Amino acid sequence: MDPTLNPQHHNLIASDRVSGTDVYDRNGEKIGAIERFFIEKVSGRVVYALMSFGGFLGIGEDYYPLPWSKLDYDTNLGGYRVDVSEKDLENAPKWMDGEPVEDRAWAEKVHSHYGVPPYWIP
Repeated sequence: MDPTLNPQHHNLIASDRVSGTDVYDRNGEKIGAIERFFIEKVSGRVVYALMSFGGFLGIGEDYYPLPWSKLDYDTNLGGYRVDVSEKDLENAPKWMDGEPVEDRAWAEKVHSHYGVPPYWIP
């Protein structure tokens, strides 16, 4: 039996099932999808979800790192709900391949934009 399909593990999800999960704004409107996520190596905590936004059929999409603490899984939507609107993304930090995700100044900018403390501050 596939361990990712076991209903007894409903609080856990395999990483390959997170990618592609839809992201909805506070009103339940789809605004993007999770492309991947970043995990802190030592603690194992998920730090960012990289959300795709915009474009058409994968062309012209932008990618935004969202602090994991901003996402709430909504079982009714079957996706993550965030307290972020399309307008909030206009000035949000974007992610480019090779972005220095371990750079503290960059991380502080991302977390500050979304009004949450950096992941390394308990």
